[in-house]
Amino acid sequence: MELHQLRILRELADLGSVNAVAKSLFVSPSAVSQHLAQLQRNFPAPLTQKEGRRLVLTAEGKLLASAAASVASTLAEVSTRIRTQEQDHDVPIRIAGFHSIGQTIFAPLLSYPEGQLPPLYFSDEDVSQQDFPALTSSYDLVLAHRMPHTAPWPEDRIAVIPLAFEPLDIAIHKDHRLAEFDELAPEQVIDEPWVVSRSGYSPADVLETIAALAGKAPRIVHRVNDYATAGALVEASECLGILPRFTARKTMDETVTLRPIKGLNSGRQIDLLLRAEHLHRNTVNDVIEAIRSTVKRLVIS
Repeated sequence: MELHQLRILRELADLGSVNAVAKSLFVSPSAVSQHLAQLQRNFPAPLTQKEGRRLVLTAEGKLLASAAASVASTLAEVSTRIRTQEQDHDVPIRIAGFHSIGQTIFAPLLSYPEGQLPPLYFSDEDVSQQDFPALTSSYDLVLAHRMPHTAPWPEDRIAVIPLAFEPLDIAIHKDHRLAEFDELAPEQVIDEPWVVSRSGYSPADVLETIAALAGKAPRIVHRVNDYATAGALVEASECLGILPRFTARKTMDETVTLRPIKGLNSGRQIDLLLRAEHLHRNTVNDVIEAIRSTVKRLVIS
């Protein structure tokens, strides 16, 4: 049994397919399969099984993948002790975030005095909620969001650092006839035209709840995931939208205003996801604190 074989098993647990593992590790799918076969020879119980056309882990495979994560964490801790602080500070930190959080905190992180943080490499990732944990395979830190009523993050595989709860409000033109109300009830807004995200994303989830409370299907005119574009459509039309209260502020024109939804505590939890071994790196913890401070300023401003 070799370390790279354990890593491949762990990646399969996180990424869900042999092809995804191969792409992540820059090897061929056949190489991934060969390493898994070699690892299997060390255990009498099957570690993987076919599920349709996909190869998935058995209960024993998941147990070994969890052990592989513990091994990686231990090695990372030892590696941190061996490296000097100067050497660690030169290693870049790769950060992924959903669009709206990237628009509001990536630039502030770069404004820190030179040398206070390690080099930072940013990427925006517009994925459905259930796909955020897998991004920890490719990035050191992943800024993710989750609706409170959905399944929690898989904390048996990743570390989770809560950052903030962000309400999702109704976006409306300041001259719209409904703008006079401080909050809007589902039955007031259900018959209006809507611009909302694609299914599987937070705004669409909120609109589905509004529709359920109002007892009517919404009239969706535009499907747009980008909040700046959604805000522009609200500005230019009679459409209502669903936008996050904190992260959408910098993307909205002054003619667009936000109203909370009466009787509905709608919102999303913003969290930082990472593999547990990264918590042993001082530079990663420095970046985590910088992200916490930046999000805190965003919430209270």
